[in-house]
Amino acid sequence: MKLVTAIIKPFKLDDVREAISETGVSGITVVEVKGFGRQKGHTELYRGAEYVVDFLPKIKVEVAISSDQVDQVIADAAKTSKIGDGKIFVSDLDQVVRIRTGESGDEAL
Repeated sequence: MKLVTAIIKPFKLDDVREAISETGVSGITVVEVKGFGRQKGHTELYRGAEYVVDFLPKIKVEVAISSDQVDQVIADAAKTSKIGDGKIFVSDLDQVVRIRTGESGDEAL
């Protein structure tokens, strides 16, 4: 089992959600986050004053899956070919337990 964590641009969330649903994955977790990478933020102009936006708004999507095909699906759906597209992290899951039924492993997904 794998845990796929993707940091994406907010406006790509609907595309990513649809692409994940088409693979048959039944659940995802989405969190609004802020951060920066190589992009290092940007400057904006507000009422004539320039200020630096260090932390950019992003969306964190987490998907627990039994196979590792979803990372490429997310990458294809979230790609804009511009700086700040985000990152995808894939890590191993040792155990998953569905609280309501007590099922574990792949059955819990």
